[in-house]
Amino acid sequence: MPDLRKKKPIPLVSDLAMSLVQSRKAGIAMANRTSLKDEELKSHVYRKTLQALIYPISSTTPHNFEVWTATTPTYCYECEGLLWGIARQGMRCTECGVKCHEKCQDLLNADCLQRAAEKSSKHGAEDRTQNIIMAMKDRMKIRERNKPEIFDLIRDVFEMAKIPHTQQMKTVKQSVLDGTSKWSAKITITVLCAQGLQAKDKTGSSDPYVTVQVGKTKKRTKTIYGNLNPVWEEKFHFECHNSSDRIKVRVWDEDDDIKSRVKQRLKRESDDFLGQTIIEVRTLSGEMDVWYNLEKRTDKSAVSGAIRLQISVEIKGEEKVAPYHVQYTCLHENLFHYLTDGVGSGGVKIPDAKGDDAWKVYFDETAQEIVDEFAMRYGIESIYQAMTHFACLSSKYMCPGVPAVMSTLLANINAYYAHTTASTNVSASDRFAASNFGKERFVKLLDQLHNSLRIDLSMYRNNFPASSPERLQDLKSTVDLLTSITFFRMKVQELQSPPRASQVVKDCVKACLNSTYEYIFNNCHELYCREYQNDPNKKDLPPEEQGPSIKNLDFWPKLITLIVSIIEEDKNSYTPVLNQFPQELSVGKISAEVMWNLFSQDMKYAMEEHEKHRLCKSADYMNLHFKVKWLYNEYVRDLPACKGSIPEYPVWFEQFVTQWLDENEEVSLEFLHGALERDKKDGFQQTSEHALFSCSVVDVFTQLNQSFEIIKKLECPDPNVVAHYMRRFAKTIGKVLLQYADIISKSFQSYCLKEKIPCILMNNVQQLRVQLEKMFEAMGGKELDSEASDTLKELQVKLNTVLDELSAVFGNSFQPRLDECIKQMSDILCQVKGTGNVPASARNTVAQDADNVLRPLMDFLDGNLTLFAKVCEKTVLKRVLKELWRIVMNTMEKAIVLPPLTDQTIIGTQLIFTAAKELGQLSKLKDHMVREETRSLTPKQCAIMDLALDTIKQYFHAGGNGLKKTFLEKSQDLQSLRYALSLYTQTTDTLIKTFVQTQTSQGSGVDDPVGEVSLQIDIFTHPGTGEHKITVKVVAANDLKWNTTGMFRPFVEVTMIGPHLSDKKRKFTTKSKSNNWAPKYNETFHFILGNEDGPECYELQACVKDYCFAREDRVIGIALMQLRDIADKGSCACWCPLGRRIHMDETGLTILRILSQRTNDEVAKEFVKLKSEIRSPEEGS
Repeated sequence: MPDLRKKKPIPLVSDLAMSLVQSRKAGIAMANRTSLKDEELKSHVYRKTLQALIYPISSTTPHNFEVWTATTPTYCYECEGLLWGIARQGMRCTECGVKCHEKCQDLLNADCLQRAAEKSSKHGAEDRTQNIIMAMKDRMKIRERNKPEIFDLIRDVFEMAKIPHTQQMKTVKQSVLDGTSKWSAKITITVLCAQGLQAKDKTGSSDPYVTVQVGKTKKRTKTIYGNLNPVWEEKFHFECHNSSDRIKVRVWDEDDDIKSRVKQRLKRESDDFLGQTIIEVRTLSGEMDVWYNLEKRTDKSAVSGAIRLQISVEIKGEEKVAPYHVQYTCLHENLFHYLTDGVGSGGVKIPDAKGDDAWKVYFDETAQEIVDEFAMRYGIESIYQAMTHFACLSSKYMCPGVPAVMSTLLANINAYYAHTTASTNVSASDRFAASNFGKERFVKLLDQLHNSLRIDLSMYRNNFPASSPERLQDLKSTVDLLTSITFFRMKVQELQSPPRASQVVKDCVKACLNSTYEYIFNNCHELYCREYQNDPNKKDLPPEEQGPSIKNLDFWPKLITLIVSIIEEDKNSYTPVLNQFPQELSVGKISAEVMWNLFSQDMKYAMEEHEKHRLCKSADYMNLHFKVKWLYNEYVRDLPACKGSIPEYPVWFEQFVTQWLDENEEVSLEFLHGALERDKKDGFQQTSEHALFSCSVVDVFTQLNQSFEIIKKLECPDPNVVAHYMRRFAKTIGKVLLQYADIISKSFQSYCLKEKIPCILMNNVQQLRVQLEKMFEAMGGKELDSEASDTLKELQVKLNTVLDELSAVFGNSFQPRLDECIKQMSDILCQVKGTGNVPASARNTVAQDADNVLRPLMDFLDGNLTLFAKVCEKTVLKRVLKELWRIVMNTMEKAIVLPPLTDQTIIGTQLIFTAAKELGQLSKLKDHMVREETRSLTPKQCAIMDLALDTIKQYFHAGGNGLKKTFLEKSQDLQSLRYALSLYTQTTDTLIKTFVQTQTSQGSGVDDPVGEVSLQIDIFTHPGTGEHKITVKVVAANDLKWNTTGMFRPFVEVTMIGPHLSDKKRKFTTKSKSNNWAPKYNETFHFILGNEDGPECYELQACVKDYCFAREDRVIGIALMQLRDIADKGSCACWCPLGRRIHMDETGLTILRILSQRTNDEVAKEFVKLKSEIRSPEEGS
């Protein structure tokens, strides 16, 4: 068996993705969780965490401010501005003694208790200091007693034993009590640049400079003139001995005018304030590169923009310790690792948090308090916390619920950097570049995550099964996360055209579908049996027969079933979930498109192989065709990619459908013969009272319609293939119907004498035509393929011809009975007396005679036509009536008006006159005609026949139910009969004139001439009288074909034929020439014609004869020349071929018959004799 799938398997995802699939989770985790193995860092972070938690910032003692009056010039501790006024100038804390403006009291966030202890120790107030220290100890004891779970969790996270942990707790408490007395640090601050500053000058710009103050030490940068985005890049060094100190960075607009000078006299500040940022020293550690938003000093301040600082801190005793951000990362990662892999069995517990800041809640209450207090103590920004947690989650992104958290988290990170406030013009990219987390680190994390998400989405059917609602929700969140990464790349990284999330998801879905199709194709039988067959007794197929085969088609319906289940699952389960891109991504539609494209390739190849071998039944191919059609129409037809295009699948099956049509033709023919045999056996009975045809027609078309319905249900969308099918099926219809008509035609004659059967058989043929027309419309009507349409139209014409032939046969079957009826009519007509014209008074008598004459015919017609009207369909009835009409008219013409001589042919006519060549013997002709029951009608008899014809015409019209009046009036048969009747009343001259004018081919068609005669004819018309003189010179004869043993004496007889010649010389003869077969005569004769008619009404007949003494001259040949041919020229000389007889049509023969009955008219007798002559028999013939 050939391999039906000679194609390279489609890889699930790209090679790059496949190389990452095994290590993606480990790779993401390793990139972000190196602190798990750094024991030295962990030890330091452990101590710092205890220190932050034992005396947390969130629970420090607030200041106890009261209004205070200064007696000496005093400056605000916060803003360093003078406390103005005579009394009650500001606020003073009763505990620690700090002084400030009322507006600045909320800005002071140093712990009052710790500050009071430090101040007392410096001033030597030992008792007060001791009291404060005791208060701080009590507070730490209460903290340890009320929150033991916090310290237990810290110990567990950092895997500390109980005894060392207890010792560390004591050390930490002591360091808190020592405060800043043993603390010192070196701080280096580099002022890099600022952006988006306020314009304070009238010129619309500013002249900014920066002051940096640590403790009491203040330093200043140079001034950058006329620039709202200045760059300084100046470095300052400070020493700090108090961890509660703050770094105050302020930006000023330098002024050098009178106003500023006066201002400088009155207060320390003379320049315009542009903004400030205040940094807690205790939050500094290591090296930092940060953008700080410039804040207001008072509500009246007009501030905008941001400033970028690089800060390096070396704390005494901690010079080699990592910055606090790295320490926070270590804390967060170890805490996350403990809660997930330590006690969480690898899963991530999602905290139940609500509200706008729910995204900032990363753990349960205890763990969250640890990270928040650490961040608060050491100045870790909330955005850094969020990015750190995002990095941790990326190692567990496949856990339930995690994608949703990550998506929300990244969206908020994105919002933080991208949604800049009105007070700053710093770009998102620059803000992100100054992130303490590290731009490159976070971008690398997102890239790794993006690749991993793509890989997992490329196997969404495995990773997010439709049977699990929770995993489906994770799938939705995974796509949201992918979208968030795309937005981050666009808004924060400011990439020009990052991969669109919708396109990425679409590619992943397609990759998954490709692999899914490969899987179901390669495991089709197993999957189908598992999902859809529950019969345990069904024998399993051997492996080699489970795939596609050319021996059968079992594989493909199973594959279609599995494909449908995949599409339905995508449509119903995955499409509602992946609904983030409704205009761009519909999983159900993509599934249908991908599955169909892959299936199309395989099916096309399989059908090509099957076409070579044809080992299956055509019905099996048809059934498969229907399944493929259903699959396409149900799922593929309305896809955007397929709309407006013609699918290929009809072409795959075209040869098999044609094979089925070939076989169907044979079945249809067999069915036809069976149906006709059954019908014949039943006697061709009507199918019902109202249906005038028998059951064989119904059976034949039922079978044909069933075949057509099968073709129609294929709903083939390819017009070329449909045209092919229609052409083939049209041939089948033609073959079946013509064979039906042929069988009916062959046996029709034998049924003609039976009463109803002939009519039913003709009805059957007519019903074939009716049903054929319906089938033509069903097949497309005017839209049908031209070749198929021509075939059916030609078939319709053939069936029409068959019906005409059957009608003629049926009509002719009545000929003997009609002959008898019309013979009786003729006898009755002969008994009518009177020869003259009918007077008006005798009209009633004529009508009565006409009724009597018609009675035999009417009796016959009444009996039969009543039956026909009941049994025949309307169309068939009209055909039968037409045939009867034809037969009646022809029979009346031949039997009554123009009775035959002995035969209907001209030869018979000439034989009659052979015995009456001499004028004296014409009486014998009359006797002969009487014996043949021929007669000449009198005018009265003609009037009776005219009336009878009108009656017959009305009868056949039947008040509109029969033949149309126009048909009857224009009928050639009726016109011929009436013309024959009209000839009876015309004179001999008129009849001869009519003969000459109508019989224009009497001498033509001489195929085998018996010689030729040379004539010269001249026409002269007298200018006065108008008479015509015709001069005829018989020059010679030539090549006379005549065999004789005796004397041969040929001569030429020349006769003028036409009207008004009764009193004129009509015939001349030349002298005879002995034994000469090419005699020369050179004799001239003159004919005188009257002026009543022109030469066109005359003709010249030349007859060459052999003279015989004492017996009849023998005719050798006859030539004829009509004067109309030479009237214009006036003369003519030519050789005329000699024929054996004169040719004439029905009109000529009719005139000849009528004239033959005028026995008293010499001209008539002579004319009949002339036109009846034929070549005499030769000797020995």
